[in-house]
Amino acid sequence: MLLDDITQTTRAAAVELCTRAGLNAGQIVIVGCSTSEIAGYVVGTNSSAEVGVSVFDALFDVFSERGIFIAAQCCEHLNRAIIIEREAAAGWEIVNIVPMPEAGGAFAAAAYAKLQDPVAISAISADAGLDIGNTLIGMHLKRVAVPIRLQSAFIGKATVVAARTRPPLIGGARAIYDKTLL
Repeated sequence: MLLDDITQTTRAAAVELCTRAGLNAGQIVIVGCSTSEIAGYVVGTNSSAEVGVSVFDALFDVFSERGIFIAAQCCEHLNRAIIIEREAAAGWEIVNIVPMPEAGGAFAAAAYAKLQDPVAISAISADAGLDIGNTLIGMHLKRVAVPIRLQSAFIGKATVVAARTRPPLIGGARAIYDKTLL
């Protein structure tokens, strides 16, 4: 698959997520990305720096123009740590790692190289997420995740799963809920 196609489908997924999740400036989107899966290989077997940069750049352009922070999930070898701008990391435990394409993943390595003031944190509770290639981002979403079916279910050969979050509903059938939060 051509990098231009990857860039275009990634950008479209990001725009659709922002719109359908109702994301606002200051919110955080967690992204897990297997460049191996995008290229048609098994996750963790064929990391591609070019694909990682292409995906990161497309997402960063869409999110940053809306004031949304991108949080890049590293692979399991770095315990799925998160690469994020220091400004958005307030209150989260900073850890001492630098991702590389073969240790952390090409996408996380691209994030670390391209963010203005990147730090790694051990965990986060993001407002929405994109899982590109079955990278298991659920542990980094706020408590109640709601799936979003995107127009395109693939970026390259990788499946894409999107989610937004909402506050938990407390009180059962007789409770009155603030519909703006749902």
